[in-house]
Amino acid sequence: MADLNERDAKLVQYLSEAYGKEKELEAALGAHIAMTTKATYKKRLQEHLRETKSHARQVERRIKKLGGGGQGAQSLIGKAQAAAKGPLHMIRGTGEQEKMLKNAKTEYFNEHEEIATYLAIERLAEKVGDRETAKMVKGIRREEERMAKFLAREITSLTGAVVNEEVPRALRGASASSSGRSSSRSTAKSRSAAKSKPAAKAKRARKPAAARG
Repeated sequence: MADLNERDAKLVQYLSEAYGKEKELEAALGAHIAMTTKATYKKRLQEHLRETKSHARQVERRIKKLGGGGQGAQSLIGKAQAAAKGPLHMIRGTGEQEKMLKNAKTEYFNEHEEIATYLAIERLAEKVGDRETAKMVKGIRREEERMAKFLAREITSLTGAVVNEEVPRALRGASASSSGRSSSRSTAKSRSAAKSKPAAKAKRARKPAAARG
């Protein structure tokens, strides 16, 4: 690897971090796809796995063009991190829907970490006049943002599926209904008390007049 100036060294540093994360997510997404039974969710994960592999290739090419290297080490680190987390993902949750929900939450977190990483690289590249890097990471960031939006909707959907799978129908919304009834009773009591106060005051005010008569 050629000696890098301060600008390129910093760009390579940030891009290498992004590359390591992409390689980690390649392995993690593969594990999650194998656990996913919901067709639309699984299809989107498969699409994003292809995007993730493309992101890693783009970043790797840019690192090399800037004169950097060592992506192999970053790849191994990322894959090792994903492999260590894999067994934990397999046992998470009490049911099928909850496992997918927890995976979606993890993916949502990872997407936002990547968005932050690429936003920082984009701004860095703009500040140092590297338009090629800025344009590349902006495109990647937008794909990460689209995936994050999909996952936000999926988390909502999967949470409802967990309720349907694990909470008896008779108990769904029971607390809210009970709370609502209690609140209504409390409000009615307050209104009744408020109405009785002026009447009591009027009665007390009439008593002296009656006594004088």
